[in-house]
Amino acid sequence: ISTMQVVDDYQFFEIMPDYAKNIVIGFARMEGRTVGVVANQPKELAGCLDIDASVKAARFVRFCDSFNIPLLTFVDVPGFLPGTSQEHNGIIRHGAKLLYAYAEATVPKLTVITRKAYGGAYDVMSSKHLRGDINYAWPTAEVAVMGAKGAVEIIFRGKEDVSDEVASYEHLFANPLTAARRGFVDDVIQPSTTRQRLCEDLEMLSSKKLSNPWKKHGNIPL
Repeated sequence: ISTMQVVDDYQFFEIMPDYAKNIVIGFARMEGRTVGVVANQPKELAGCLDIDASVKAARFVRFCDSFNIPLLTFVDVPGFLPGTSQEHNGIIRHGAKLLYAYAEATVPKLTVITRKAYGGAYDVMSSKHLRGDINYAWPTAEVAVMGAKGAVEIIFRGKEDVSDEVASYEHLFANPLTAARRGFVDDVIQPSTTRQRLCEDLEMLSSKKLSNPWKKHGNIPL
């Protein structure tokens, strides 16, 4: 299932399609309502967030919030892109822009975790921790600190055969149930029901009123 299969008339107006292709942003309609869509693209850099993707998405989220456009986020992110180039150019500072944008936004925020949701990159993609209104997960979702193989190699460093530990980790965390038990996911839904659930939630949240604490302005990490 793709973004276009969820929105009205299979029409999605993508913004900046040739820049930072590992994240997709654009506009669509859900039962006639305009929504802003943010989605990871696993076909580019495995869907990792890098500096360009973080800034691209952050600007879009703030634009939607400025004009009171609800946000719909599809999550399939294995983490932030590793590498010295990203580190030297400030991936933490730029990644924080996306975190700030989602946390500050007061429009309705709906999130669907489709596959991987790992570590800090999961947090910044409109998670419950950033005041997400409704967060769903498909049965294929994996909400964890990191992938099973990498995690087990750290936890059981030095052990030769870790296949049993990998299987145990996958059984515990390669699903959305642990996150759901802790309240980080509102419901685990079948992909075929995604559009119906999102439309119902947008109707419910159409009268959402939320204001941030008064202050002259925030201090976004520029």
